[in-house]
Amino acid sequence: MSKIVLHLYIAGQTPRAERAINTLRRMIEHELAGYNCELTIIDVLADPQQAENQKILATPTLIKSAPPPYRRVIGDLSSVTDLLNVLNLPPQS
Repeated sequence: MSKIVLHLYIAGQTPRAERAINTLRRMIEHELAGYNCELTIIDVLADPQQAENQKILATPTLIKSAPPPYRRVIGDLSSVTDLLNVLNLPPQS
């Protein structure tokens, strides 16, 4: 089983950013507890080059870079069930 690699792009400590972070942490701790997951949170205000490199136009944006297929979710990250479906997680064993 390969590692699940997630990158969350936020713009400061806003309520939307906090909600996205909490949703992802809850998803990793509960629904993906048996998997090797890596979550990196990038604040585009503190590191605009990262946002430019990834062509981030809106926040929050979540990118799943591994395992394939690559996925990008923009906007509301409040539903764990929706996120799991869109990201195609958990991966097939």
